[in-house]
Amino acid sequence: MKKVLLSAAALLIAGLSFGQAKWGIVAGPQFSSMTVKNPGLTGTSKETSKILTSVRAGVTVDIPLADEFYIGTGLLYSGKGGKAKNSDVKTTLSYLELPVHFMFKPEVGNGALVLSAGPYLAYGLGGKIKDTGFGDFDVYDDESLLAKQKRFDAGLGINVGYEMPMGLYFGLNTDLGLVNTADNTDNDRRFKNTSFGVSVGYKFSGK
Repeated sequence: MKKVLLSAAALLIAGLSFGQAKWGIVAGPQFSSMTVKNPGLTGTSKETSKILTSVRAGVTVDIPLADEFYIGTGLLYSGKGGKAKNSDVKTTLSYLELPVHFMFKPEVGNGALVLSAGPYLAYGLGGKIKDTGFGDFDVYDDESLLAKQKRFDAGLGINVGYEMPMGLYFGLNTDLGLVNTADNTDNDRRFKNTSFGVSVGYKFSGK
């Protein structure tokens, strides 16, 4: 899956040299949680964790399709995870994320309103389960037992923002994970990521 993600990114970036693409950089705080579904002796429990604060940052590319319509993509570092509600245990996850959004940028005032939505693919670069009382565990190793995660994630992303004439960008973003990232899915065990954040960036002029 890592090769698929990197190949898709390489193909998108290689194709940009033939279009009037607009590159950008973006960064901001990201607030994430995990929805966990676990089987137990008294039945299956489902819980959404407390919010964990991390960072989302990277390179963006707007590829024009028609007047005011674009494909929005790029490569982003995306920090996700969550804190357990009834303990100090927290899970921190780091992803390399590739969004492929359909973007509408109508002129509003002196700038442009930015509305985009679409799927994203993500590959786990690393992750830890911390403050367990028994040390920290790598979420992608067998030592994490029933909390072990798969590296691949995917879902739906939605962005709303405003792009100013000089290239400054301000926006809100959210990711809704649609893939069960639990490595052990016995008895319908599930882990899903959800996040939202605030973004500030700069869009360079196209060719």
